[in-house]
Amino acid sequence: MILRFRGSDGQFRLTVQPTDEFPSLLSKILDNVPKDVDSSTITLSNKPANGEERLLVSLKGVTIERVGLQHGDQLYLKYQQQTTVPNGHYSSSLPHASSNRLNGVPILPTEDYPIAPPPQTSSTDNKNLWEIVQQSPLDNQLDKQDGKISRPRDQKMCRHGPKGMCDYCMPLEPYSPDYLAEKKIKHLSFHSHLRKINSATNKPELKSSYMPPLSEPYYRVKRDCPSGHPQWPEGICTKCQPSAITLQAQPFRMVDHVEFASPALINTLLDFWRRSGSQRIGYLYGHYDQYTEVPLGVKAVVESIYEPPQTGEIDGVSLHEWENEQEIDEMARLCGLQKIGIIFTDLIDAGAGDGTVICKRHIDSYFLSSLEIAFAARFQAKNPKQTRWSDTGRFGSDFVTCVLSGDVDGNIAISAFQASNSAVEMVRADIVEPSADPSVMLVRGEEEDDGSISKTRYIPEVFYRRINEYGASIQENAKPSFPVEYLLVTLTHGFPTETNPLFVNSGFPIENRAMVGESQELKALSNHLGAGTKAKMGSRLAISDFHLLCYIHSLGILSKDEESLLCRVARTHDLSEEVSLQDTPGWATLMTILAESGERPPKRSLPSSLGPETGYRSDSEQLAKRVKGVSLR
Repeated sequence: MILRFRGSDGQFRLTVQPTDEFPSLLSKILDNVPKDVDSSTITLSNKPANGEERLLVSLKGVTIERVGLQHGDQLYLKYQQQTTVPNGHYSSSLPHASSNRLNGVPILPTEDYPIAPPPQTSSTDNKNLWEIVQQSPLDNQLDKQDGKISRPRDQKMCRHGPKGMCDYCMPLEPYSPDYLAEKKIKHLSFHSHLRKINSATNKPELKSSYMPPLSEPYYRVKRDCPSGHPQWPEGICTKCQPSAITLQAQPFRMVDHVEFASPALINTLLDFWRRSGSQRIGYLYGHYDQYTEVPLGVKAVVESIYEPPQTGEIDGVSLHEWENEQEIDEMARLCGLQKIGIIFTDLIDAGAGDGTVICKRHIDSYFLSSLEIAFAARFQAKNPKQTRWSDTGRFGSDFVTCVLSGDVDGNIAISAFQASNSAVEMVRADIVEPSADPSVMLVRGEEEDDGSISKTRYIPEVFYRRINEYGASIQENAKPSFPVEYLLVTLTHGFPTETNPLFVNSGFPIENRAMVGESQELKALSNHLGAGTKAKMGSRLAISDFHLLCYIHSLGILSKDEESLLCRVARTHDLSEEVSLQDTPGWATLMTILAESGERPPKRSLPSSLGPETGYRSDSEQLAKRVKGVSLR
């Protein structure tokens, strides 16, 4: 007869005789369960739950026919694993660990992990995260607005009085499709999208409990599965494995517009390419503000571009370790700014001699390459957006990516993008990787470079929808590659009508530009501040330069309070704050050092033996004067 056995690691069958005793089945059962199972903890039950459980070793003398089991009956197994602890004994309370996968392939200790995910916590700890998370002041301000789009009274259709309202003049919701199509707004703003899904999730009129309407995509295997099986990669079930991914264009964007406070920011960055022919990358420092051109919109206002240590090349940039990143972020915080994005150049001179560049990014090629999308997604993963409308307390990112490249007319143009939330999670889960073809993204396999199965990467099914030649929407498998447009969100960009930048001075040398002969030195700081002259020393407009503030911080002369005062003077241009700064001992010490470093040695007087007929001290000086006047043309 055949008996079926089912446990937490699967099920199996055994061929037995009715006269066999239960303890005699122990060896056969151990052959079908993990090798580290403690045999003394194996129990049998006639039901999966709330049944009669008996230890297998306690059934000595009890035969199979005695308990009334028939051919094909099923029994349920329960057991515990034993794990070796440092003292050499076994303990069943420690978590299950094994060096092999389900298919028997050993787990390599040197296998790489993808981007470190945020720490996982139990649902009990996370149930009130949206109540304790600290949103930005801008998000709190937009949450208080209703976002309604007011409409004037329609003279043809409205039949009511001036104080009445009808369907033709009532305010529209911020996510109204007709209004978005009329204004040619491609993507919903984040807060408009939030109002749209929250109206369907939470209905106050039903007096139901609040449920966060937002949920971040999660394409990794969930930990602590309630099914009771071993952790992945040794065990997996439908509750913990990620579902199939269907890619589609993201209907909303976290930031709607990128505004550069002054055109000088772009010209300064382009100046490096003009002088060297190499590409350049910089971090955008600024703040977020409401964008009134889009309902409940958000814009990123760029006030400064900081260039980290890097090596520029004709076709790319190699970033180096940025040791003082936290210090620069702190200086930006003192100025009321934060890191809001990144910008890089991708320019090749057309060779026409008129300043035109080659157009590489257009509708028939790509706008952001697969490598650049992965690059942007990693930055967005490191800078999540805090919001109380998500069950995890975070959703998406406000980090933007800008590109300086040639347009179809050969002019240098700015483009602004964000990686979609799905792209960020796919990069974090190590599902995709850049391709040699910049217009497509590759879906990774589950094998490592050595051919073994990865223990850190689970690749679910990935699909994407497209419009075929017949105009029908069809679904296709994304393996091995798919277009990068499904991972991209475009933003608008521009400059303010009336420029009012936070930093009004841009004459101080830019950091990390030794390649073009530009360096930050005490002499350059002395000349910029006019140390030693009463007219310009410590001018509040002269110090209104973010690069200058960062260099003064690197000198280590001013205290923290003095640096805070310095940043307030640079930001507010207040005369009284400048007077207070000049009275501080740290600023006086800095001015003294700059005055000494800016001195020039006195000119030597001519010797008395010099003949009036020549006017030269020696023959070598006379020769030098002659050489100086020779033209090499």
